[in-house]
Amino acid sequence: MPRVTPVTTKQQVAPEHQAIFDAVAEGRGSVRGPFSIMMLSPRFCERVLRLSDFLRFQCSVKPKEGELAILATAREKDCGYVWGAHVALARKAGTREEAIAAVRDRQDVSALAPDERAIVSYVRQLLQKNRVEQPVFDALKERYGEAWVVELTGLIGHYGLVSGLLNAFEMRPAPDAEKLPS
Repeated sequence: MPRVTPVTTKQQVAPEHQAIFDAVAEGRGSVRGPFSIMMLSPRFCERVLRLSDFLRFQCSVKPKEGELAILATAREKDCGYVWGAHVALARKAGTREEAIAAVRDRQDVSALAPDERAIVSYVRQLLQKNRVEQPVFDALKERYGEAWVVELTGLIGHYGLVSGLLNAFEMRPAPDAEKLPS
């Protein structure tokens, strides 16, 4: 049970902020999950929505790589909601089961494909040590370019924010969502 009542209907929002509610619902079909918490602060929600929309629709990080980074971030933050919401999206985007299992089970990534290994290592190092080793950084920069690494880092930070909100407000994944092990 969440610690607060999530905002899921337009009637819960003051008239001057209903356009923000509409913008969230338009892009996602409804207001749920992290946005149902962010709508408790509509101006905050509006700003996060802009970044979220960029990361979803305009970012140079393609879904296959982005979803792997999101899963790795969810795992590092132990956020079952993000994991449950994104594991099927990762599979749909072409993320390999071996990479998903390595992230889920906190396994060594040395047997993964080089791009998978670099992405998961980047996320783990950034979130565990607050730094990224030069070889890991260089592998991503050489393969994808500087702007891509900036956007990947932004994606990780965004899902760190989302995971923090969901965890702090104790939002649980959907009952039928794939569970993240403890």
